[in-house]
Order: sequence, then structure tokens, then C-alpha cells
Amino acid sequence: MNSFKDKKVWITGHNGMVGSALLRSLANEECDVLVTSRAELDLSDGAKVRSWLAQNKPDFVFHTAAKVGGISANQMQPGDFIRENLQTQLNVIDGAREVGVKKLIFVATNCTYPSNLPDAIPEEALLSGAPDAAVRAYAIGKIAGIEMCRAYAKQYGCNFISIIPPNLYGPGDNYHPTKSHVVAGILRRAHEAKESGASEFVVWGDGTARRELLWVGDLADAMKFLMITNTQHDLYNIGAGKDLSIAQLAQLIIEAVGFDGKIVFDKSKPNGAMRKLLDSSRITSLGWSPRVPEQMGLAKAYEDLKLIIDSNQSVSSRY
Repeated sequence: MNSFKDKKVWITGHNGMVGSALLRSLANEECDVLVTSRAELDLSDGAKVRSWLAQNKPDFVFHTAAKVGGISANQMQPGDFIRENLQTQLNVIDGAREVGVKKLIFVATNCTYPSNLPDAIPEEALLSGAPDAAVRAYAIGKIAGIEMCRAYAKQYGCNFISIIPPNLYGPGDNYHPTKSHVVAGILRRAHEAKESGASEFVVWGDGTARRELLWVGDLADAMKFLMITNTQHDLYNIGAGKDLSIAQLAQLIIEAVGFDGKIVFDKSKPNGAMRKLLDSSRITSLGWSPRVPEQMGLAKAYEDLKLIIDSNQSVSSRY
């Protein structure tokens, strides 16, 4: 196993949910962490990205920057999702190749897998079928990033690998009313229902779809682990090993929030893929496992939401 000691580590998207979790985790390492805001470096500008990389020459790159959002955002802006992600992936991955980055980890998504697979999804299932239609443009953009890392490893010998997490939650999440992911969206609606004294709040779909959840800090630890481990594969699922129905998740969330009203499922809205449980045996066989259970994580996530509200930030400002 290698080490972060005295290495230069670039985190793209360090203000995002995954990037900020990595930033917190790397604070304990003896390395030089490089971060760039969008104002300092627009990742869609290939010439500027290459110039920055040539000047700074990072050893490791965590490519977490991405345009992300829930089902509603993906349905309204498919062109934006595929364009912006393809642009940044091309510039960062190819630029890393040019300057000889020792290892790069690209963050993909479980949306890349075919929809409605019945069992835990192994990495080999990638490209075995079509992704869910509701997020197809975003998924195809991310598949292109995975394949680019694979192609560069094959042709140029680059140590570039990809990871696929499940639904993430925790500090730094995006609580936008239409652009959030499932945990943040339900947390926000449950909190607003509690504060307004409402007797019920609405959850999209019929509640039967299942989702695997992972505390974002656990993902950051897994990414660090893979970066300094001599990995033998180019793609790793990083999951919790179990999933919950949306109805079960909503119940856990109202318990964390302290809302004692009724959950109403809006069956006119899409469920999305019915199941997205990952087979994470590839990484767990190396010695990593998640540490934060859902009850603890959801309580901590709710504290994060309340801190945002108490500090007068917009709950949609983290998109």
C-alpha cells in the first residue's frame, strides 16, 4: 500500500458533497491538497485545465466535480447534464494523462447500470443493458467517463480507475426542492411539514422502489483507501451492502426529524429504477467496509440541514 505523505492531491469539485467530504478526510494526511473554485478554474475550458495541470503537476486526482441532480432535474435538463459532464471529464482525464498523474479516481454513478436488475449489481453488469430512461443522458455521460479511464489505462498505461457509489447523503448535500437526491429531498419536505404544523407531507412515487444509502464520509474513506491501494480492477462499487424501500426510508427520516404526521405517496410521479443495490464485494475483499448506520447518519444529516437554516443560508444554495 502506498501513502499520501508528501503527495500533491487535487480534488475537483471540492465544494460539492463528495469533494468536501474528501477535503475533511485528507486534513489528517501529510499531503498538499490542491483545490480550485469554478471562478479560479473553469473545468469546461480545456486549455485552462491543461495549463493549470502543467503548472501544478498533482500526483493524485480525485475527480468529483459533476453536474448532478434528482429525477426531476434530469428530466428537465438532459442536455445540460450530458454536455457539462462530458466536457469536464474530457479535460480533467486527458489533462491528467498529459502531465503523468500517478493515479486518478473518477466518480461515476449507480445510474450507469441497467435499470431493474433484480439482485445486487456487480461491476460486470455495466453496459449489459440500457440505463433508466429518466436519467439516461446523465448516465451515458458518466459511462463515457468510465470508458475513458479504461481506454487510457489500456492505451497509455494510466492508473485511472472509476468508482460507483449508491445514493449518498450527509454534510454538503443539496436541498434544492426539485434538484435534490432522495434523502435530501425527503429530509427537507419532512422538516418543512414539521415546522409548518402540517399533518402530512408528500413523497414521490408509490414507496416501493428501493435505494441503497451511504454516508458521504464513508465514501471519502473508501476513495482514499482505493487511491493508496494497489488496485487490480478499473471499476469498484462502493456501497453499504443493503437497501431500503422509499417507504422505509421516509419512515426513518420522519423519526429523525420528529415529524408525527402522515406520509403521502404521489403515485403520479415516477419511481425511477425499482432497485439499485450494489455488489460491493470487490472493495470489501480488500479490507474496506462502511461504518455509519442509517439511523445515525440520517440524524447527523438532519443536524446539517438545521445548521444551514439557522445560519440563514438557502437550503438550495449547495447545487
